[in-house]
Amino acid sequence: MKGLFKPKIRSPVELVRYSQELLLFIDRNEEVREQKRAEKISELNKSISQMRTILYGDAEAEPSPDACSQLTQEFFKENMFRLFVTCIPKLNSGLRQCATHVLANLQRQQVKSRIIASEYFENNMDIMDILIPGYEDCDIAITYGSIARECIRHQCVAKYVLESEHMRNFFDYIQNPIFYVASDASATFRKLLTRHKSTVAGFFTKNYDWFFKEYNVKLLESTNYITKRQAVKLLGDILLDNSYSAVMVQYVSSLDNMRVLMNLLRDPNKAIQRDAFDVFKLFVANKNKPPEITSVLVANRTKLLRFLNDLKSDKVNEGFEEDKAEITRQISLLESSDPSSSET
Repeated sequence: MKGLFKPKIRSPVELVRYSQELLLFIDRNEEVREQKRAEKISELNKSISQMRTILYGDAEAEPSPDACSQLTQEFFKENMFRLFVTCIPKLNSGLRQCATHVLANLQRQQVKSRIIASEYFENNMDIMDILIPGYEDCDIAITYGSIARECIRHQCVAKYVLESEHMRNFFDYIQNPIFYVASDASATFRKLLTRHKSTVAGFFTKNYDWFFKEYNVKLLESTNYITKRQAVKLLGDILLDNSYSAVMVQYVSSLDNMRVLMNLLRDPNKAIQRDAFDVFKLFVANKNKPPEITSVLVANRTKLLRFLNDLKSDKVNEGFEEDKAEITRQISLLESSDPSSSET
């Protein structure tokens, strides 16, 4: 008798089509009886769990490549990715989490040596116009953010988002007063700016002025410790990456930018001071410093040398000590050619 109550095992194609039927029902029927809705949600939970087992395997068996391939092909052919995304707000938290795992895995699956998720997004890029604005709704922000970061693994998707107005909106999402929303938005922002380096370098070339103006004012000069700490760390990661050498040269040739970093050196938090130093040292090490930068460094020499002498790493770090010694030496040797130099 026990076997009579086992859930029906469907083939990958049947699973996709049955899940589609359930999602369409949930999407269309807002006013359906609570019992009927609960039944459909329960069935959907079973279907998504079976998809997850196909993709990830279980204690009894590893995933079958053929089953994974069939599921992936049918899933994207039936436009199920979009349907799942639009229905996420109507699912409970457990279903959302399970669905997110399935959507993440499907994007990595190969069908005949092709990542068909990338091909799917080429024709469905507007899905990102649903996912990214999800940060405006704290109820779905984490789920949509997690799905969005998986989508950004595809270069075509990252390029689309980088070239869209969504990039301007990230500066507001990152400042959301709800910590978990701001933190998740920051994680997506970081991935966008570090995942596909050639694409990001092109973005910086075209958008340098507005982007770094917003970055300085809204993130580096933020009154929120977490926002400021994450921003200065990300800036260091970008400017110290050889892939972004052109933007690094442009950034460290600006006196306004250096003033922002010098203010961060004065931050009471030691971690922010250390991360700010990693960026500040690039202004000093720049062999083609504009005269106004040299003059400000000379005018502030005594304060800077005192600061560097007191600056300590939170752990044994020979590279940090070597950098600090070299920057101290270079500041000591600087000579100003601008009589109008002043302290900052």
